[in-house]
Amino acid sequence: MLSSLLRSALVLAAVYCLTNAESVITCENGMQRLSCDEGVISVLKVAYGRTDRQTCSEGRPPAQLANTACSQKGALEALASSCNGRKVCEVDKRIFGGDPCYGTYKYTQTTYTCLTANHVVACELSTAELICEQEEVIKVIGAFYGRNDRTTCIYGRPNKQIEKVTCSSTTATSTVAKSCDGKRRCTVYALNSKFGDPCYGTFKYLELAYTCGCSH
Repeated sequence: MLSSLLRSALVLAAVYCLTNAESVITCENGMQRLSCDEGVISVLKVAYGRTDRQTCSEGRPPAQLANTACSQKGALEALASSCNGRKVCEVDKRIFGGDPCYGTYKYTQTTYTCLTANHVVACELSTAELICEQEEVIKVIGAFYGRNDRTTCIYGRPNKQIEKVTCSSTTATSTVAKSCDGKRRCTVYALNSKFGDPCYGTFKYLELAYTCGCSH
């Protein structure tokens, strides 16, 4: 009976996410922007390639639209690792690391929702504190270490340290989750020694989101 109720709850949660989801389409050379006024980003589906001849077709010759069976493997994982747990995320096609169909004009189609979560930002060389109430434990939704804008953690920094905004660690989420998941309190240090240095000379920051849930 309990497992049946749990399955029903998971189905309802999935339906809720899908009915409250947003879909964004960005043509190949554009910058895709995901944002949440409330909550944090949770990426549900991603396709990078081409599955029809109509989307992002204006001004394009027929030869660039002919292949409609074009999709990049690992697109969901690539975008989720960069955007999950953030309030705003801007990425371009470089995040996918390859060209699934050379000569075809592609686009990115992303479906995402906004989840209620604790959101924390820590500038480089400082710490992020994750705290849950008694009998609750941390579950990391996503983490980002690098720089994606020129407004976060800029006080007292020269322009050359904040001008690069396409900089991110590929292991931030897994690193924070490994350290903090299942704990009631967790301190994370925003340091290159923990996350690596994705852009030498740039002053970076750690942005993460987590929820607190039952420990059993």
